[in-house]
Amino acid sequence: MNGDQVTALMDEFAVHQLRAWIAGGWAVDAVVGRQTRPHGDLDLAVDAAQQDELFALLSRLGFTVTVDWLPVRAELTAPDGRRIDVHPVAFRPDGSGVQEGLDGTTFGYAADGFAEGSIDGRRVPCLSVAQQLRFREGYEPRAVDHHDIALLRQAVS
Repeated sequence: MNGDQVTALMDEFAVHQLRAWIAGGWAVDAVVGRQTRPHGDLDLAVDAAQQDELFALLSRLGFTVTVDWLPVRAELTAPDGRRIDVHPVAFRPDGSGVQEGLDGTTFGYAADGFAEGSIDGRRVPCLSVAQQLRFREGYEPRAVDHHDIALLRQAVS
């Protein structure tokens, strides 16, 4: 998926008042303000309360569910090969949120975990640097994670 396709999807979500934040590798690029590597998919943290509306919109845009691990995550694929990895987040009154994980685990989103970044010069909602760094803890980093972590650390210095 390229930057124009990412921003077009985010525009669609905004038109339909759907709350979604770019996560994963595209979020790293959003907070540093430039694309730093190719991306095989678009990761999204979405408001779980709007999940049905979001999936309906993506269906109208040609996406179909190809991996269904809900309530943990779902992967949707378009006929042209674009992939979206959707992570539903249940929000609390204080603005923090929780995402279900496998085997009863959960992933926490702090209230400061949501920010804005830039893709192709366009402002987009994304996960904050702090949230992205929190998500890259507790596992053995891959080469791409080392790349992303270095960029995220530069963004906070």
